[in-house]
Formats: sequence, C-alpha cells, structure tokens
Amino acid sequence: MSAQPPPPTGSGQAPKVTPGQRSSTLKETERVQAGHGRFGGGMVGQKSMNFGPSARRLVGRMRPDRAKALTTVALAAASVALASVGPRILGHATDLIFAGVFGRRIPADVTKQQAVAGLRAQGQGRIADMLASMDHVVPGRGVDFSAVGAVLLLVLAVYVGSAVLSWLQGYLLNDVTQSTVRRMRADVEEKVNRLPLSYFDRQPRGELLSRVTNDIDNISQTLQQTMSQLLFAVLTVVGVLSMMFLISPVLALVALVTVPVTMVVSGLIMKRSQGMFINQWRRTGRLNAHIEEAFTGHALVKVFGRQREVEEVFAAENDELFRSSFGAQFVSGLIMPTMMFIGNLNYVVIAVLGGLRVASGTMSLGDVQAFIQYSRQFTQPLTQVASMTNLLQSGVASAERVFELLDAEEEPVERATPLAVGGRGEVVFKHVSFRYEPDEPLIEDLSLVARPGQTVAIVGPTGAGKTTLVNLVMRFYDVHGGRITLDGVDIAEMRRADLRGRTGMVLQDTWLFEGTIRDNIAYGRPDASEEDILEAARATFVDRFVHNLPDGYDTVVDEEGSSISAGERQLVTIARAFLADPALLILDEATSSVDTRTELLVQHAMAALRSDRTSFVIAHRLSTIRDADLILVMEHGSIVEQGTHDQLLTAGGAYAALYNAQFAAAATDAAVDASVLA
Repeated sequence: MSAQPPPPTGSGQAPKVTPGQRSSTLKETERVQAGHGRFGGGMVGQKSMNFGPSARRLVGRMRPDRAKALTTVALAAASVALASVGPRILGHATDLIFAGVFGRRIPADVTKQQAVAGLRAQGQGRIADMLASMDHVVPGRGVDFSAVGAVLLLVLAVYVGSAVLSWLQGYLLNDVTQSTVRRMRADVEEKVNRLPLSYFDRQPRGELLSRVTNDIDNISQTLQQTMSQLLFAVLTVVGVLSMMFLISPVLALVALVTVPVTMVVSGLIMKRSQGMFINQWRRTGRLNAHIEEAFTGHALVKVFGRQREVEEVFAAENDELFRSSFGAQFVSGLIMPTMMFIGNLNYVVIAVLGGLRVASGTMSLGDVQAFIQYSRQFTQPLTQVASMTNLLQSGVASAERVFELLDAEEEPVERATPLAVGGRGEVVFKHVSFRYEPDEPLIEDLSLVARPGQTVAIVGPTGAGKTTLVNLVMRFYDVHGGRITLDGVDIAEMRRADLRGRTGMVLQDTWLFEGTIRDNIAYGRPDASEEDILEAARATFVDRFVHNLPDGYDTVVDEEGSSISAGERQLVTIARAFLADPALLILDEATSSVDTRTELLVQHAMAALRSDRTSFVIAHRLSTIRDADLILVMEHGSIVEQGTHDQLLTAGGAYAALYNAQFAAAATDAAVDASVLA
C-alpha cells in the first residue's frame, strides 16, 4: 500500500469538539476521543456479558484443536481412573495387616467361627462382628508381608501410571491452550486491520492496547493454570464418587450432601465478585490509557507545568484500581476457606460414621480408610475449583473485553477481485453527503471534478471539512449519500487496498516506524531498488541531511523519530510518498514542519511529482498553493468558492478575505518589529 497510513489513534491533549470541527484535520480527528477528560483515559464502561456464555465461548475457541483436546480428555480420564482405584487397592493392604494382627492372637487350633462364637460368649459382640467381617484372617498366623508387598507394588504401579498419563495430558493441553491464545492474538490483529477509522476515533489508544496485550496475556495465564485442574477436578469428582458408591452408598449420600451447600455458597460469592473483576480490568484499561497519554505528551505536560494534575489523576485512577482489585481478590478469596470448612465438617461426619460401621462389622477397616481418602479426594477438587475462582473470573472478564473488540462492527465486505481502473487519476464527487453523527450534517450535496494532472487545493477555516474530504477519497469513511468515482469507477466498488495502493498520502502529523531511514522511505514501495530509494531521497532533499547523520541511510529512528528534527521527519514521509509514484496524491499540510527555504525546494519537487497525476493539497498557508490549478474554499462542509488564485482574489470573496487576513497580519507584525528595532 503506497499511502502513508495515519498514525495510530489515541488520546491526546485537544479539548472535545463537535463532529463538524473533527473534520478540520486528521490530527484533530485522531486526538478527539469520545468521553475523554483532560489527561484521562476514555470511558470503558461497556456492558459486560454473563460469565457462563463468555466462558463457553472461550472454551469454544479450542475447537480447531478438538482432536488433541479429546485425546487430552481421554488421557485425563485414564489418569483419574487409576488414581481413583489406588485407595481401594491400598485399603486391601490395610485389611491384610489388620487381619494378620487378629490372626496372631487366635490359637492355631481354633477356627475363625469358633473364635467368633467364643467372643460372643464372653460378651464382646463388637469385636466378634469385626472378626466375622474379615476375609483374610488365618488363626495363629501373623501379617502376610509378601501379600502386603505385592499389593503395595501394585499401588505403586497404579500411581506411576497415573502420573505418566497426567504428564502427557498436561503436555497436550499446554499445546492446545497456547495454540488457542495464538489464534486469538492473530484474530485480534486481523480484526484491528478490518475496523473502520471511526472505531479508533472512539477508543483511547491505551485502552485498546490494554485489550490486545494485558487482557490476552491474562487469558493465556488463566487457560494455562485452570484448564488442566478443572478437567481433573471434574473427572476426579466422577471417579471418586463412583468408588464411594461402590464401597458404601449410605456414606456416599452423606458426602453428597455437601455438594449443593458448596455450590450455593460459592455461587453467591462468585456472583458478587464477578462484577468486581470486570471493573478491575476496566480500571486497568483506564489507567493504561492515562499513562500512555501522559507519556506520549510528556514534553507538553512539562511545558505547561501540568505534572501535578497528571500525578493527581494517576493517583486517583491507581487508587480506584487498587480498590477494585482488592475487593475482587478478597471476595473471591472467601470461597476457598469456606469450601475447606464445609469439607472438614464432611470429613468429620464420615470418619465418625465409618468408625461406627467398622465397629458393627458392616464395613472393613480398609474400606473405611479408602472411603476417608475418597472423601478427601472428593472435596479436594471442589476446593481447587474454589481456589481458582478468582483467576477464572479475572480471565473471563478479560475474555469479555477481547470479545467486545472481536465483535465490533467492521468495514463493509469488499469484492473478491479487483476492478480494472485506468491510471489517469480523475476524481469526481457527485452530490456527496457525509456526517459523523446522524443528526449533525457536515457535507451536503457536494459536487466537484478533479481532472487528471490537476492540483486541487482545499482551504478554509478549521472545521470546514477539508480533511474529511480527502478521508472520503481514501475511504477512511464511506459516504452517506452520492458517490465518488476514480477514473469513472465508484470507489465504493473498489477494494480499499487497490484504491489506497494507487494513492500517496502525506500527513501533517509525521509517523515513522522503528527502523532505518532507508526502511522508512521504502515503506512506500517495499520492492523498490536501492537506486529508486536514493532517487526519491534526492528529489525530496532527504539526501541533503542524511549524510550528516552518523550512519547515513542506515541511521535507526524510533517511532517518534526523536533522533531527527520535525522537518527532517516530514521530508522522510514525503520521500515515502514520492517513491510510491501514485496516481493520486494527497498532501495534508505536508510542508508545515519544514523551514521556509526547504519548503521552497520541496514545492519545486512536488511540482514535478504532481505532473500527470491528480493532487489534493490541504493548506492553511495560502502562499503554498498559489500555483494550484483549482482552489476550493470550504465552509461548514460546502464549497463556497472555487477557481484559480488570481480569479478568487479578483472575486473578493471568502478566499480573498482569508488571503488578506494572513498577509495583513504578517505586514502588521513586520511593522511592529521595525518600530521596536528603531
């Protein structure tokens, strides 16, 4: 694309203005943000989605990796199944040891039945019931350590197998979650490129950056830390509950009583904390917007001595973020201790009931031991989920903000194939109407013809609609009525990339990318040869100052271009447009940052560049557009005069008033200076 892209929009220091005033310059359009305060971020209080739908949508983004996801679930299920069987097998070892202890105390010449009858005759019915329920008692024989060893080795194999499967599951799940986040980042990047310029006009830059960086990073952390634990928690509850019912349905029902209690309690706490987490990330976006704005305009803040106000706003926003974060973390943090308290109560009840059942002979000691382990395993995943609640809510709140960006209205869908357009560069406005706000007209029924090779200058007071006019040509905005044609083709039917590929644009606000001066010039045409780059640099007088730099054309500049002057940055952007060799050239106060001598040189170079192509020149300094083929004078979105410089001066209308005002002021200033010197 040969057109110089407009700088990223964001917050600035300009006061809020009306939609009509926004049209004055692209700079003003970019700096005015809806809902801005001085040195403050934008209002980001959009209505949030519900936790459930947002969480399901986030999980649904894993669908492209569903094969890996299903494999992950299978591995987790196998791992949990082995882990669930472990306590039952270990309980068998306990039964063997307990049976050995009883067997050693029974004479070898007495059978088990005789021993039970003898105990009952002595009035020891509970011990008799316990002995009767044991399957592995051998009178006169102690603990069978070989059998116990075999059981323990089996338990070890089971737990090792569970750990290996869990590791494989974690490896695959990590791949799935990171791939999901990678796709989300790619979708956000593509989405940003499809959004209309009006979206960026409404969004503070710091707020947008917070969504595409902080929020996505938070989503990545949430998925990484919670997905595996959540999966294991659900499967563990199912597996453990199955084993509990297999051992003792009565005790299993007792354990289940705690589930609805914990769900109700955690649901109440989550409902209260979810709004706090959403507010936390909104406050984060506001604070980032303020910081980005204050740092970008740091020099201006220093010049006007507004450091104290900036610090006060930062302190206020920082305190609000602290209160939101503290409240969200504190409220959600109540879930885990509450769950642990309920789980401990459940543990005590099961231990008491289990002891009574062992004493009555209805359960073996090993089964009670296994059941107590299962009760712990049953409450543990619930406690884990509770401990992850704050992270889950924070991650879903960030997902909601990213989904709001992904759901934003895009530019209209373009045709798939490019239209064949000639290279003459004729631009025709036919009864064009446009407005930023539905109830505030800006341009109404505007018609004009810019013929090939003509230089069309657009002048007028601030807010007249000059920059809006060229924005419509570039399709940064689409017209609401009428049509604009380029070489007879309606630009609404053209692909934006094709239209802008035929257009070169130089803005008043210079924007350089981090890289060398050579790279910044070549941005206008990436396939340009070294000679083409040097030719463009010579034509725009970049070559005159580059040789004074330490590394010449290989000198690295940052996005602010702080290593070169404002005028030199402007020359680099002009060279970028020169190199593109466009059919249509748009200059928005392109020489405003260069000195008078350089401006004259650049004007000569522009005269050669403008030959055989249509040029739109927005100018406030009328001395720079005297040689224009056609001068349009705009007021309130309408063309009130048009003609050449001499014709408009002779007419004595709005143009003459603007021209005389500029030069009369200059003459007055010169007279005052002369009197002072005298």
